[in-house]
Amino acid sequence: MQILYFLVQLSGAVLLLLFAVRMVRTGIERATGPRLHRAVGKTRSPLPMMASGLLMAMVLQSSAAVALLVAGFAASGGIGFAPGLAMVLGGDLGSAILIMLFSFHLEALVPLLLTLGGLIFLRANTSRWKQAGRILVGIALILIALRYLREAVEPIRDSAVLPALAAYLERDFVTAFLAGAALAFIMHSSVATILMTVAVVGLGAIPLAAGISIVLGANLGSTVIPVWLTRHSEPAARRIPLANLMLRGSAAFICATAIDALGLPTLPYTLGESGTLVALHIAFNFGVLVLIVLATPLEALLRKAIPDAPLDHEAKPLHKSHLDPGTTDVPVRALASLRREVIRMADVLSEMLAPLMELYQNYDPVRAAAIFDEDAVLNKALDDIRIFVAEMPQHAMPKDQKRELRALVDYAIALEAAGDLLVKRLLDLAKEKSDRALEFSDEGYAELTVLHSRLSQNLATASSVLVSNDLIGARQLIEEKAEMARLERKTRKAHLKRLSAGNDRSFSSSDIHIETAYTLKEMHSWVVTVAHPILVREGQLLESRLADGAKA
Repeated sequence: MQILYFLVQLSGAVLLLLFAVRMVRTGIERATGPRLHRAVGKTRSPLPMMASGLLMAMVLQSSAAVALLVAGFAASGGIGFAPGLAMVLGGDLGSAILIMLFSFHLEALVPLLLTLGGLIFLRANTSRWKQAGRILVGIALILIALRYLREAVEPIRDSAVLPALAAYLERDFVTAFLAGAALAFIMHSSVATILMTVAVVGLGAIPLAAGISIVLGANLGSTVIPVWLTRHSEPAARRIPLANLMLRGSAAFICATAIDALGLPTLPYTLGESGTLVALHIAFNFGVLVLIVLATPLEALLRKAIPDAPLDHEAKPLHKSHLDPGTTDVPVRALASLRREVIRMADVLSEMLAPLMELYQNYDPVRAAAIFDEDAVLNKALDDIRIFVAEMPQHAMPKDQKRELRALVDYAIALEAAGDLLVKRLLDLAKEKSDRALEFSDEGYAELTVLHSRLSQNLATASSVLVSNDLIGARQLIEEKAEMARLERKTRKAHLKRLSAGNDRSFSSSDIHIETAYTLKEMHSWVVTVAHPILVREGQLLESRLADGAKA
């Protein structure tokens, strides 16, 4: 009976810990919104990227989340292999530092965090303050879960079962190592796994040697998570998580094997066993950072092992319609089919948009023709949607289904309009720039790249909002619309300053620069219209921007 009670207590503590970590991560993601994703897309040298990854992992409470973000940007060409790998390795170190912060005994702060966080969440009028309250409550729950975990283990520490298990794990490093890897993978959180291990080692329930093997295994398990989740993604998205697994996973296995063969080195135990375990975890991840020197040969190896898919525009799944004519008489199924089709249109537009800035630098008629072909896919999709909707029994549909139908059709029209802007304006401007052998200034090209990156990222966010009907995401998209307009004004002013300063390259390419920036902003306005029906439904979108009571 004691064992059953212990398992129930332990399960409750572990699940509370997982929930609390997820709660803090969700609060931070919702508070930072697209700004968090833009931080990943800034391609820089490896050392600053390591620092960015470190901060990002501490913000997201997860090194695996950083790896998934980087993989997504690598798939769209927004980040290179070496900077991306550097950011992922930095994220691993950031996760280790976060564990150190949570391992401190801060139970005295729990009442304050719960009170302050709860009041902020309940009384705040803005989303960001509400998320700040969520974060404080989540941190308090993490501390409660760790205390609960220690209390659950304490009664069974001197029983016959736990000491026998601890002694076995101390002798058999392979089992302890694999147990740590399995726990991290199953829980989808190395932070929770290692915090749990640190708490148990601190009680003396498991010896330090076994704890080290479990923590090293958790390092391996956390690298497997993004590899597993990106297994069906583009080759570019799979390479960086796989490289992280090869570097950090093999380093963890080598360290565990060395400790098993040579024994633990003489360590200063002034930090206590739990503090020593945390320090060793940080030291391990800090040492792994030097493996970034292997990025170049590793990239070459992975490009051979996972080559880019050949361009075959006819066989692409994105060019196949999701509309099912047999569902038009069942509105619920028809709307689901229509939603999938509109999401496909968004994915096609994303593919069309990805190589745009490369075409501005080096215009390639073959790639431009491929984009024109994809625009034809968008046009046909919209035509098919019109026919599909015309066959639906709209007179028999309730108001909420009619409203959803109109929103989906309106967004399909918006995506097709954005595609037309891309092929009829932007590609023509890229071709004109190439034909006239014009060059942007370095500053001008960087400004346009920022606008393009912002548009690409918010197109992905719009697809997520289309799937989830997320109110917070919809508000962020509208905020991004204002930010995009501000960036377009900023680049226009900076461009005029360069003209005044006599920059020859800016003068010759002035028309193309200004029109490109404006068109990117106009495309962005179409993309974010997915948010309008959601905000109207919730009463959070004003009908007019005119001030009330203004005199004619």
